[in-house]
Amino acid sequence: MEFNEKLQELRKRKGLTQEQLAESLYVSRTAVSKWESGRGYPNIDSLKRVAEFFSVTIDDLLSDSDTPAEEEKTEPESPPFRRRTFALLDLSAVLLLFLPFFGQVSGEGIRGVSLLTLTGISPLIHGVYFGVLAGMTAAGVLMFLSPSDHVPVRLSLSLNAAGMLVFILSPQPYAAAFLFLLLAVKAFFLIKKP
Repeated sequence: MEFNEKLQELRKRKGLTQEQLAESLYVSRTAVSKWESGRGYPNIDSLKRVAEFFSVTIDDLLSDSDTPAEEEKTEPESPPFRRRTFALLDLSAVLLLFLPFFGQVSGEGIRGVSLLTLTGISPLIHGVYFGVLAGMTAAGVLMFLSPSDHVPVRLSLSLNAAGMLVFILSPQPYAAAFLFLLLAVKAFFLIKKP
């Protein structure tokens, strides 16, 4: 099997269009089309990215063997259910805007308020809180739109952990506990076999 046939087979196994593969490899769709039709070959950097993306060796891509060894060498990709679950968990961080998870000092003591009604803190801290929520929301949207979950999963976990740390240090224990709960559910899905 020639390189162009192997590339086409690997792309179809992942259920990607030429355009989606091109975006993942940071090349044009025309380049992928040329590679798959046998009218051109990738340069060494693109070839390395192709091999890394499909978790095969460059030798597997260029050898005359009949099938690429993708199944033997890779872990199965996370099922779409896991990716969508992570996305929903990230998007659920928006609830902090409306639920009373933030402590605010009032005349009678400390009362719970939502982020939208939180006052009495510096604009910088308020901006950081909104930045955490915006980042997690963006990660959730990216999880829904991305064909592969390697980068979005790491991004989702990193933003969740960073947000939890921000709320612990500020101190907002209820908001931190909420993000910890989201992180614990994500960890469960990572540990659980698909």
